[in-house]
Parts: sequence; C-alpha cells; structure tokens
Amino acid sequence: MTVPIDVDRVVPAAGRRCRHLVSISDLTDGDLYSIVARGATFAAGEHGTPLAGRTVGAYFRTTSTRTRTAFTTAALRLGAGVVQYGPGDLGSDTGESSADTGRVLAGMLDVLVARTAGDQAELRAWTGGGRMSVVNAMSAEEHPTQALTDLTTLLRQFGRIERLRLLYVGEGNNTATALVLAVTRFAGVELELRTPPGYGLPAGVLATAVRQAQVYGATIVERHHMDRLPGNFDAIYTTRWRTTGTGGRDPHRRRVFAPFRVGQELWRASPHAVFLHDLPARRGEEVTAEVLDGPASIAFQQAENKLYSAMAVLDWCRSAQDGVLS
Repeated sequence: MTVPIDVDRVVPAAGRRCRHLVSISDLTDGDLYSIVARGATFAAGEHGTPLAGRTVGAYFRTTSTRTRTAFTTAALRLGAGVVQYGPGDLGSDTGESSADTGRVLAGMLDVLVARTAGDQAELRAWTGGGRMSVVNAMSAEEHPTQALTDLTTLLRQFGRIERLRLLYVGEGNNTATALVLAVTRFAGVELELRTPPGYGLPAGVLATAVRQAQVYGATIVERHHMDRLPGNFDAIYTTRWRTTGTGGRDPHRRRVFAPFRVGQELWRASPHAVFLHDLPARRGEEVTAEVLDGPASIAFQQAENKLYSAMAVLDWCRSAQDGVLS
C-alpha cells in the first residue's frame, strides 16, 4: 500500500532554520518576551500537539530532578518522542569530537536538550550542523532555562515583569548570571544583588547587565554585604550555597555565606515579597525552613513552572524549524 505524502507539509532537515538557546543572550527581545508569555499560556492548559512527529533528545551528564522531568514531560505533552541519554552514553563522552557527535545526532533528532555543567563551547559545537536545535539545560557559566522559568513565575504572580523590585541573595552563579541577563531587558526593573565576597557575578556578566539596564531603563546593583539593605521588594530570591553540579569545595564557604542566609527578618522591610528558590534547597543553610515553607514562598510553584517554560522553549524551537519565526 502506498501512503500519500503531503509535500507541502514536509520540511527537509537540510533546509531547516534552527534556533538555539545556549545563552539568554542568544534570544532577541521578541524571543524572550514571547517564550515567557507562551509559558504562561501553557500554564493555563492551552496546548495541542505541535511537536507531533518530532524527536527530542534529553542528555543529562549531571543530576537533575526538575529540569530533566520538565523537558521530558514537556516534549511528551506536545506530542514529541523522547530519547534519554545519561553520563557516558554519547560518543563525545568516550573520545568522539563534540562536532561529530552533534552531526550524528542532528540526522536523527529535532532538538537536543543538554545539561553538561561544563563549558558552553561544547554546546555550541553540537549546533554546527544547523539541522538540530540545541537547548542549554545548564552549563557551568549559565542556566538560561532557569531564568525563563523565573520570568514565567514572575509574570504569573504579578501579571508583569516591568517595574518589579527584585532582591537576589547568594552566589553569583550560573542561575544568577542567566537571571541578570534576562531581567535587565525589562523596563523599570530594579535588581539588587547581595553576593558574598569572592562569590559575585563574573565581571563580564555584570558589565553586560549594566549596559542592558541602561538601554532598557532598568537598574542593577551588586554589593558584597547585607548592610543597609533597602526594602519594598516584590520578590526575594536565593540559591544553594554550592551550585548544583559545578564548583569546587571551599572549606570556608559556610562561614563566608552565613551572613547571606535568607531568613524571616528580610520580610520586615518587604512584607509583601514572595520568595523564590531554584531548588534543591537546604533548609537552615541558604534559607530557613520558616521562609521556604512559609506563606511567602512560591518556590514549588516556580518548580512547576519549569514544565510550562520548557514547553514554551520546545515550541519556540519547533516554530523556527517550521518556518514560523516570531
């Protein structure tokens, strides 16, 4: 039996236009805003199966609860098949060049979601064939899909991102990097970072964020102490004292980070602030149980929003491959 093919619906792999999310800086303003808005739409339960017939690879070299589950579930909900890879499963883990691994995968996958906790250059190498979208599910330098989740969470909570006052407390890690590169592109946002001495944002990241803030009418300030902290924040955000999957072991870390523990006292000057955390959390270290499990915390809603944000990212990749570019 011959099955007729609708040639008008076929997009040759070699002719695809693939978009990649290796860094938040890869996104145009339109991309950034539309992905966040689309995530909120998916949270409302509005989706079909736009990825039907697609295949998404999920490669996680390090542990992941939320991000791996979010992208796997997102792909399935949108109609795609999923191929899972763990540490040691790919040729690049056993000596094959990243470029060669990428070329092979691009002949079989539509999207590769990858957490390496390593250099972003490896992720860039996988994009070389131009036939497969690559999504950074966390590298050492940046965690862009977390920032998209954070923005989706803020949008759902406040109905806007513009003009919000945000306090970030803790290490200037890959989560913080993605966050500052994202929120400083929204008008009127005021972002205050309090990071321990020696654990601040990379200088280049801070410089980029400051330039963006000037262009978009946002403000960003980083200080390395908890003194004279302003109030009236809309959201207070922290992360683990040791970034998941990255970083070395500093025997003095607990002592250096102790003044930056998020406790209920921060809500005296910001009584209406919500609490954000990218999770996993260690109660009694970076945040008290009173805060994490208290009425201000939306950290677990934030975790659920990873699913809706992942759906938005995969749909964004699909729309480019179909030639529907926003």
